[in-house]
Amino acid sequence: MKVSFPHMGYLYIPLKTLFKGLKLEVIAPPPISQKTMELGVKYSPEFACLPLKINMGNFIEAMEQGADTIVMAGGWGPCRFGYYAQVEREILQELGYDFKMVILEAPDSRISELLLQLKALGEKVSVREAYKAIRFAWKKLIAIEKLEKMLEYCLPRAVDKNHMETIFERALQAVDEAESQQEVEKIAQESLREMEKSPFKSAEVLKIGLVGEIYTILEPASNCHVARCLGRLDAHVSRSIYVSDWVNDHLFGGYLRKSNHKQIMQSSRPYLNYEVGGHGRETVGSTVDFARLDYNGIIQIAPLTCMPEIVAQSILGKVSEELEIPCMTMYFDEHSGAAGVYTRLEAFVDMLQRKKNLPSSPLLLEARA
Repeated sequence: MKVSFPHMGYLYIPLKTLFKGLKLEVIAPPPISQKTMELGVKYSPEFACLPLKINMGNFIEAMEQGADTIVMAGGWGPCRFGYYAQVEREILQELGYDFKMVILEAPDSRISELLLQLKALGEKVSVREAYKAIRFAWKKLIAIEKLEKMLEYCLPRAVDKNHMETIFERALQAVDEAESQQEVEKIAQESLREMEKSPFKSAEVLKIGLVGEIYTILEPASNCHVARCLGRLDAHVSRSIYVSDWVNDHLFGGYLRKSNHKQIMQSSRPYLNYEVGGHGRETVGSTVDFARLDYNGIIQIAPLTCMPEIVAQSILGKVSEELEIPCMTMYFDEHSGAAGVYTRLEAFVDMLQRKKNLPSSPLLLEARA
């Protein structure tokens, strides 16, 4: 069995570790490229949202490299994600690919059920070996997210932003290649120290909350690298969700660490009192939380036609007015261009810096020249 899966940010690193721990041959799809987009758009329904199209491109590229099994997450609720796997399977079968689609349904707190799903995927592994594989993958995921959060903090403050990104990319590769939990922890600690010791500017930076649909937030290729761009414009970005939050809340019922999901749901009241699918309610609750933490602005990002985020967007205007925090919404599809996205980000950051009487970032000064 040669297993592959869709790309979503740096999730491919712990997924490779998990499947190798289940004694499966792993064929990770190539990094998302223009070719990936073109394949996905060519064979997906026009009205489908961008994540499905990128998934399709991922799967086709992986199967062209020999993958014969696709592992995909399932879901339910108003978001169309719940039937992504079924739609993708039918399209790929019509294209003539011979493969097996394994759909992992989120068991919502029933840990034993998740363990059995993963054990069934592994051909010759015990429950103990499956548990060990999950634990090692989780360690890698946590290490990666520590590095991501440190980059989000350091990039806007760094004197040499290229050097900061180089440290991060080097650490990611090392974590990917690590063979033990001890090695992962050592790499993370050393890389975090190296980032902390880099020269920083003394000027105050903006704080911007990034909220919206989970795939668009976590996969840089789907949002024209919004977080990196904001960091280079001297804005400290905090995301409303990370992969470990979703895994902890939906797969392990908050067992792995303390969850703030209930608090986010409470913050969404009285603006939104019921579920609207996807992460629409979390978008509203996280915006309220960022405003209460004195963030300077909010950027909501989502795929074009994302119904839960359209509902959230209709509410963010009231949140923005009452809590006095500027909000900007950006939708992405295959027609989104980096130049247009960066222009909107520069204008938003410029407005916030003027509002707070902060000096403009060097990139903005260069753009105005």
